[in-house]
Amino acid sequence: MKELVSSVSPKGQVTIPVEIRRLMGVKAKDKVAFTVSGSEVKIAAASGGLSSSFMAVPALKKQRSLREVTDIAHEEHAADTAGEGL
Repeated sequence: MKELVSSVSPKGQVTIPVEIRRLMGVKAKDKVAFTVSGSEVKIAAASGGLSSSFMAVPALKKQRSLREVTDIAHEEHAADTAGEGL
């Protein structure tokens, strides 16, 4: 096991060594997540954001016009609203 050391700035900031950033695939402006378990802390590239949700919803099998999509949305909203009165 290799140990890399970094110091904490007066503002509480720590520089992640380049070797670890490369291993994690983290670049400038990326977010990292800390997981705390007792006195052990793990760091990982944060999941989430736009890139992680890309293609989360499959494309429609049949293309629809804006009018068709609007009609469907209105019908679903009306059904939801009608269900609230129960």
